[in-house]
Amino acid sequence: MPESPATVELLPEEDLSPVTPEGGISSAQEAIATLPEEMLAELWRPEYLERLARAYWRYLSRISLGLIRVVYSPDSRTVVLLSRHLPLLRFHTPEYEIESDHASVTWRIDRGLLVAKQGRGKGFLGIRVWKLDEPGRIRISVEVRNFYPFLRGSGRFARFGAWLYSQTQVRIHRLVTFGFLRSLARLDLPPSRIGSLAGEIDAGAGGAA
Repeated sequence: MPESPATVELLPEEDLSPVTPEGGISSAQEAIATLPEEMLAELWRPEYLERLARAYWRYLSRISLGLIRVVYSPDSRTVVLLSRHLPLLRFHTPEYEIESDHASVTWRIDRGLLVAKQGRGKGFLGIRVWKLDEPGRIRISVEVRNFYPFLRGSGRFARFGAWLYSQTQVRIHRLVTFGFLRSLARLDLPPSRIGSLAGEIDAGAGGAA
């Protein structure tokens, strides 16, 4: 295969604080991508923000060998294990923002088997992209904010549950996210399943991926 014109450099995680027995949990994994300036100008369009979002879900499905997939509906995106009867995470429809120097897609958490009862309707998963001062260089962040994991539990179990969550789901999430960031060097951004931003030119939009 021809060598990709893009390179990706993973960045050290800035927030390595331990998982606590209470409250929302946040984390972010980041990378610097470098590609030809003219290619970045071509990709910096609403359609490709939606395709970046789609690339994330496709990567998740591929590394799980299809066991995990995303179910699309008019008002939600649901990450399921094997079938709709095992909804791991349910998100509201994604929110997009694209400006001249930054862009983002945000999925606000609704509920799911991985979400504790007190965390329903709180927190989000987001992908952020910023243009840097150097031509052709961007910073990409995949972040989770204010997430309440079901695995952590509550009461007397919460301290052990926090340790268990940090040794399992946290580690898996980090591996998946860094793997996704590395995969972006291929610039393989598949068309969105919905395509609501296809053909959009102006900054700012709603939509789905």
